[in-house]
Amino acid sequence: MSPIFPTATLPRASRPRWLPLMAVSAVLIATAALAGPAQARELRYATGATPNSIGGSSAEVYANTLKEASDGELSAKVYLMSLLNFAEMPGGLNNGITDVGSVIYPYFPSEFPYTNLIAELSMLTDLLDAPAGTASLAYAGAMSEYVFLHCPKCQAEWQQQNQLYGGGAAASPYYLLCNTPVATLKQLAGKRTRTGGAQWARAADALGATGVSMSVNEVYEGLGQGAVDCTMQAAPELTSFNLKEVVTDITRGIPLGIYGGLAGANINLDVWRSLTEAQRRAHLRAAAAANADTSWLYAQQDQSNLKMAADRGIRIHQADADLVGKARRFIENDMKTIAANYQKKYGIEDASQRIQTFRPLLEKWIGLVKDVDSSEALEELYWEEAYSKVDVTRYGQ
Repeated sequence: MSPIFPTATLPRASRPRWLPLMAVSAVLIATAALAGPAQARELRYATGATPNSIGGSSAEVYANTLKEASDGELSAKVYLMSLLNFAEMPGGLNNGITDVGSVIYPYFPSEFPYTNLIAELSMLTDLLDAPAGTASLAYAGAMSEYVFLHCPKCQAEWQQQNQLYGGGAAASPYYLLCNTPVATLKQLAGKRTRTGGAQWARAADALGATGVSMSVNEVYEGLGQGAVDCTMQAAPELTSFNLKEVVTDITRGIPLGIYGGLAGANINLDVWRSLTEAQRRAHLRAAAAANADTSWLYAQQDQSNLKMAADRGIRIHQADADLVGKARRFIENDMKTIAANYQKKYGIEDASQRIQTFRPLLEKWIGLVKDVDSSEALEELYWEEAYSKVDVTRYGQ
């Protein structure tokens, strides 16, 4: 995610204030509408990702694919961590500050509970013994298919925020990235550990650590200044957020799942409705390409970043059996906890049934991605199995 992306649930005081900029939004949308479908139109794509990061790469992939898929009718100007950051993204999409943007929705549990319910199941990849190299590829595909084709209430909650879900991306397996050695339950006890979502906060508590809520953009400073001892994140964040400069120890082998809480190419609802059917399909094709690029790069950079870390002198530890066993028992019990939490807190009475709907989709996708050998092949798979099946005449209407 944390990728370009992973995140912790932000404390309410630090959440963005979604200012009433509808007057500005109306002018921007009206101006774009004047161009008409026959003229070239430039969309703004905003992301909180940094330059030279995985998120920056996927943003450029979106722009290039959009132009190609629309036969030049649409293009995209990319804003990397300049127009909006991740915490501001839903409000920016809502108000039309950006036309397309990458949203880390676990930041906003109350706004997107139906979607977050499924994103919170990402540790299922360990229970289903998904291969570490392809687990995130499968999760991103299953997540996209679920929201697009099986969850009208997910779609509705995005529309309530004046935007449409543009498919999912996922990060490679999570490790403990620390500034102190942690390989046993005793060493982890009491360690202040930044977590990228509610399930990891519960995992930290179950394993004896102290979970800390912190935005991905604050992790470097938090580790460097000792505000946290560890962060649960993917290895590519060592490069994407320069965590290699503040991490001294990495612990592998703990079943912490992957991060699946990214909507990589959400689009402003008014902008979507102003597009022709062909242009809508072009946006979805570009979204499939961007999300495939993100997920593929995370998977590929997992091992290269671990090697880079070892070459820099960062110590690589393997979690001991007691720590692994306790983490796995936590995951087994947490599936019931997730359903109960979402039923109690957000009134999702059929939370258990939704989990049961998603699980076989994930199992299917674990099989679908096992032979994928490139980002382009992954994009094609995402397109054929999920994105192309979206009815653009009805989606978002």
